[in-house]
Parts: sequence; C-alpha cells; structure tokens
Amino acid sequence: MNRDQRWRYAVGDFGINLYFMSAMTFLLFFYTEVYGLSAAVAGGVFLVARVVDAVTDPVMGIIADRTRSRWGKFRPYLLFGPLPLGLITVATFTVPGFGDFGKAVWAYVTYVLFGIVYTAVTIPYAAMTAVLTDDHQERTLLSTLRIGCAFAGGYVVSVGLFPMVDGFGGGAGGFQASMVLFAAVATGLLWVTFAGTEERITPARPSHRLSLADGARALASNWPLIIVVLLFTLGMLSFTLRQTAAPYYFKYNMGREHLLSLYFGVTLPVMFLGLIAVPWLSRRFGKAGGIRVGAVIAMIGAAGFYLTPPDDVAMVFVWGSVLAIGGAPIAVLGWAMIPDTVEYAEWRTGIRVDGLILSTASFFQKIAKAVGGAGVAGALAFFGFAAHAEQSEETLEAILWAMSVAPLAVQVLLVVVSFAYRLDEQAHGRIVAELRDRRDRSA
Repeated sequence: MNRDQRWRYAVGDFGINLYFMSAMTFLLFFYTEVYGLSAAVAGGVFLVARVVDAVTDPVMGIIADRTRSRWGKFRPYLLFGPLPLGLITVATFTVPGFGDFGKAVWAYVTYVLFGIVYTAVTIPYAAMTAVLTDDHQERTLLSTLRIGCAFAGGYVVSVGLFPMVDGFGGGAGGFQASMVLFAAVATGLLWVTFAGTEERITPARPSHRLSLADGARALASNWPLIIVVLLFTLGMLSFTLRQTAAPYYFKYNMGREHLLSLYFGVTLPVMFLGLIAVPWLSRRFGKAGGIRVGAVIAMIGAAGFYLTPPDDVAMVFVWGSVLAIGGAPIAVLGWAMIPDTVEYAEWRTGIRVDGLILSTASFFQKIAKAVGGAGVAGALAFFGFAAHAEQSEETLEAILWAMSVAPLAVQVLLVVVSFAYRLDEQAHGRIVAELRDRRDRSA
C-alpha cells in the first residue's frame, strides 16, 4: 500500500472515534447529569444496549463475509452506513420532552439502535485490514496509523466536547448540537475511506458460499484468535473503567470538573508518544511482547494514581499520563494481530472469514465495554451516588478504584494471557507463503 491509501483508510477511525469516545466517556455522565436518569436506570441502559451491540457483531461479520458487490464485501457498508449512524447518534444525545418513563424508554431504544448501526459500519471497517494487505509488519504500520487517527478523534471529543457544549448554549441543546457537528465530520471521513481504499486479498474459496458450520470451524480451531480475544477484552475493560469514571473523579473526588478537558488534553497526546514506539516494540519484542511492555507501564501508572491524593493535581496528571502510555500497545497491536489469525484459520481449515473473526473479537470487546460501563454505574448506585450532591467516602473510594485498582488488576491478567500467544512474525510468514501457493494453484 502507498502512503495515501494508508491514510485514506486510517482517517475513517477518526470519524468512528467521534462516536466511540462520546459514548464511552460522556454518555453515562450525560444520562445522570443532564438527561435526568438515576445511576441505576442508566446502568441498566448501558448493560442492555452494550450487550445487544455485542451480540450483533457476529451476525454482522457473517453478513459482511457473504456480501458481494462491485465495491467488495466490506466497503459498501462505508458508503451506506455513515449517514444513519450520524442520525442515531444525534438522537441518542437528545433529551425528549417526555416523563421519566418515556425518557427511560427513549434512552433504551436510541442507545440500542446506536449500537446496531455502529456495528454495521465498524465491523466491516475494522475487517478491511485483512483484505488490504497480508504483510505482517505492514499491518502493524496500518494499525498504528489507524489508531493514531482514532486517538486524534478521541482527543477532539475528550478535550473539546465540554467547551463545545458550552459554546452551543450548554445543557441538552449543547450536547445535541455537538453531536450534529461530530456526525457531519464522521460521515465525510468514512466516505473518504470508502472512496480511497481497495480490497486486494481474496480467498481461494469464495466466502459467500460458506455455511455457518464453516464459520464455526474457522473459529473453533483458531487458538491464536482465542488469545487475542482475551487480550482485547482485558484491554477494553481497563480502558472503559478509566474513561467512564474520569468525569466523576474530577467532579466529585477532586472538586475540579473544569480540569477534565485539560486532563484529557494532556494524557491523550502522551498516548500518541506510546503509539510512536509501538512499531519498534513489535519488531523488538513481537506483538505479544509489546503488549506486555505496555501492560507493565500501565500497572505502574495505576498504582501511582491510587496512591496520589486527589488534591495533588500535578501527580494526578503524571500518573494518568503513565496509564495512557501503557494503554497504547494493546490498542494498536490487538488490531494488528486479528488479521494474522484470519490467515491462521484459512491455513488450518481452508476457510477465510475475515468479518466473522473480526466480529468475534469485537463481540467480546463490547462485552467488556458493557461490563465496565455498567459496573461503574452499578458501583455508583450501590454506594449511594446522587447527582449534584456531596458524595460519601465510600462513593469517592469506589470512583477511585474504578480509575486505578480495577484497571491494575486487569493489566495483571493481560500480562499472564499474553504469554500464551505463539503466532509470531516467522510463523505467520510461513503461513502466508503457503496460502499464496494455494491461491496460485487454484487460479
């Protein structure tokens, strides 16, 4: 792939993360502080919507694998999906003029629909890595650029959303107007990705002829995929806990809500520094080894964060930055490892199901989002959280644990699991070479 093609693919994730980070970091806060839901009701919305979102992933993967069009099997969803995704995002961040029951129903319906449409766009987008190139290190570079754009989109949301909301008049109207702007930008960028990419890697056996049993075989015998799924799940769980709890930590533990945008404005660029090192880590230690390095750094950051008093603003920023650096390798290398498991499944079974394999990983990643988001909401409800009020010591401690201790424990598990991954560059290279021979013989 040339440089322009890489960037045209990567910028799509900038648009996707305008949605992802808005929901990940601010939707629970929006529900409890602006929309008017209790923490318990909001937690129910998060759990149901994110589980539905996760369940639709394998379905979307199968649909994408069976798609045939003049644009390929994944690109059509980047042409027809972005506009509906923008519309449902605006609806999700809209406060309707209903009573409490009607507002709860609106929250359930809109967030569930958001997850379904989000899946219809993002599963094909992410699966495209496997059909753009089959080179091991090229995939690392492509994933690094893509996640760099994702972080940039996340930066815009994390740093800019609250000022944008205020600029649009604040409150419910400010959130709605901000989402309209995000939707317009994201739609345009996803169309750039559609127009600027080409699906190059095709299986010897056409995927539109595959049965559900074929897909199940490709998954069941794919041990590298199982390991990557576990790594993905743990990485997303750690990230979800921190991001969901952060607005509450700054408002209630620190009493400095106005510093939240600055905090994200510092920690996310620091995460970019971690991104720069990821290709080197992959070459030096392998993909699994690079993930371990990041996890150890994140563990140090989490421990320092827990031990730092909330009034020590400088050290809160320092340890938050260490956590951010540690989260970079799994964010990049997990996506770079998934396409490698596609070739492993094709090599072992003769079956290539890019979309199904990617969607399986995404399914468990979204389960982690559901558990993390609903877990924070549940902890707040259990310890008596009340919006716009002084919180108990137990509630403040629960918020701190969600920001530090729980992510630390997750990172420990991530390190342990990473040692089970065996599909290194040499093994993948042999598999790709054999698959090319098979395709040449079948041509």
